[in-house]
Amino acid sequence: MTIHEYQLSQLDLLEAEAVHVFREVAAELERPVLLFSGGKDSIVMLRLAEKAFWPAPMPFPVMHVDTGHNFPEVLEFRDRRVAELGVNLVVASVPDAIERGLVAEEPNGSRNRIQTPVLLEAVEKHRFTALFGGARRDEEKARAKERVFSFRDDFGQWDPKNQRPELWNLYNGRIHLGESIRVFPLSNWTELDVWHYIQREQIAVPSIYYAHEREVFERDGMLFANNEFCRPREGETTFTATVRYRTVGDASLTAAVRSDADTVEKVIDEIAATRLTERGATRGDDRVSEAAMEDRKKEGYF
Repeated sequence: MTIHEYQLSQLDLLEAEAVHVFREVAAELERPVLLFSGGKDSIVMLRLAEKAFWPAPMPFPVMHVDTGHNFPEVLEFRDRRVAELGVNLVVASVPDAIERGLVAEEPNGSRNRIQTPVLLEAVEKHRFTALFGGARRDEEKARAKERVFSFRDDFGQWDPKNQRPELWNLYNGRIHLGESIRVFPLSNWTELDVWHYIQREQIAVPSIYYAHEREVFERDGMLFANNEFCRPREGETTFTATVRYRTVGDASLTAAVRSDADTVEKVIDEIAATRLTERGATRGDDRVSEAAMEDRKKEGYF
């Protein structure tokens, strides 16, 4: 008699865990929303949410905190994907918040920190009780401390010492009025897992994730694109290089890496050989201090 072994692959296990998290939130919490920026992690989350509730539509909208400093390729992808799925898109606009006086633009031109009040305002306005985010524990030290269900108080703030245990993958979604939960279905994924999943599921991503020629300049050992949001300073010269983006944030602070990886297979080979996380290698906002991300999270950021 032949004995068959039934063993799930790493990707299957990660997918099953994420699908379980989506369904658990939909069952426990009243008004969830999925943060969708058009970046690779939120694209994978959108596919997982689609699978979790298929053939029914996703039972929640998607939201983008729009800083106004986006790469055009990413915004175009965001709008196209939302239209394909027929989901409701909520846009929380930082430029609008600046115009209304809710936030003031920082002297350095970065809009990263001032996203937080805009996010919290949108949460209060739409009464969202659970926000799905694409953060992964391998990205950054502060994110490595996160639970899958990250409890936030009625000011939207995160206290790493006041989080709930998640033994045996049991999640406590009980909250009081005004409180919320940030939910991270990709917590246990790595950058390599994300790209393997993109390959397996044949998921489209914005073109800037693949190698292409772009006009760039070097600053602090990183290659920034010369665009309307990020210009070379005195002594910095522009040149054309073949680059790609490992992560997509604001065009004013996200750097590219030299690469000839123009297919998903080449991207996977490249990531497998690197020892730097995508945020550590390409995000200028995370080089402000060792605790930059943790400080922002305590203020209410993802």
